[in-house]
Amino acid sequence: MREFGYQRVFDVPGAVALLGADPDARCLGGGTNLVDLMKAGVERPAQLIDVRELPLGRIEAVEGGGLRIGATVTNSELAAHPEVRRHYPALAQAVLSGASGQLRNMATVGGNLLQRTRCGYFTDSTKPCNKRVPGSGCPANEGEHHNHAILGASAHCVAVHPSDMGVALAAFDAVVRYETTDGPGELPLAEFYLPVGDTPHLETALPPGALITGITLPPAPVAAHSRYRKVRERASYAFAIGSIAAALEVQDGVIREVRLAFGAVASRPWRAREAERALTGGPADAAAFAAAADAELAAAETLPHNGYKVTLMRNLVVAMLTELTEEAAR
Repeated sequence: MREFGYQRVFDVPGAVALLGADPDARCLGGGTNLVDLMKAGVERPAQLIDVRELPLGRIEAVEGGGLRIGATVTNSELAAHPEVRRHYPALAQAVLSGASGQLRNMATVGGNLLQRTRCGYFTDSTKPCNKRVPGSGCPANEGEHHNHAILGASAHCVAVHPSDMGVALAAFDAVVRYETTDGPGELPLAEFYLPVGDTPHLETALPPGALITGITLPPAPVAAHSRYRKVRERASYAFAIGSIAAALEVQDGVIREVRLAFGAVASRPWRAREAERALTGGPADAAAFAAAADAELAAAETLPHNGYKVTLMRNLVVAMLTELTEEAAR
């Protein structure tokens, strides 16, 4: 591991000043992703800025509805918060499905957003990887790729984003708040993660030296009727091979509003807008759900060993929306 400096900060301006002064500095929250990558020699920061004592650990209601979630809120705190459980249950379920209890106690909301999109080739420094060494190639295209992307990928990278939390946040139009030496800024989550293209090593649209200060969830009454489901290869402590955050409002058998986001299918949480458009104003039945899933997945580009994800995601859409429809009818 490369030698690095360490400094703990207690106020946002101080943290921003340190980040702005050193492009090789990284923020340390829970360290559940960053420290692992440092041990593997993949991340090599010159300085760690410990942000755990920053006053960003609160979850607050926003006037007019919605929530403001601080960047140092832990995943366990987020999942347990009564306002999250009441108004955004899919978010609480998504967080609880990620990692283990010990890791959720350490991992922070800001760190979860910034965890690297990765696969085994990225974390193995003996293998080429365009994310780690731009231009070196993507061996996953011809090698191990059964859990790789089917949407929005490119020949330069087919890794999938690992966050469960991010999938639910994408469904609910979350906005990421940050601070730089030039002042505060905001990025809708839909714009926060960059497309893969030919620069997979560039993952977010955050400006240089930015410190994430929190997330805002806008008011979304439909989110109270939401669920998250994760399919994985073992019962616990595993990344998804496919996941879905879904919210649904049905009146007299007609879909008035729907939110859908997919996980483990792309380099970022995937908002299923084609499916949403196909469903809104139509009947709430299995045939419509399947047709909407097919509309979203029509753009899928599979590799020899990950085509099963198309069927998996189609089935998840139908199952989740059927359950939400039945629940609404009770």
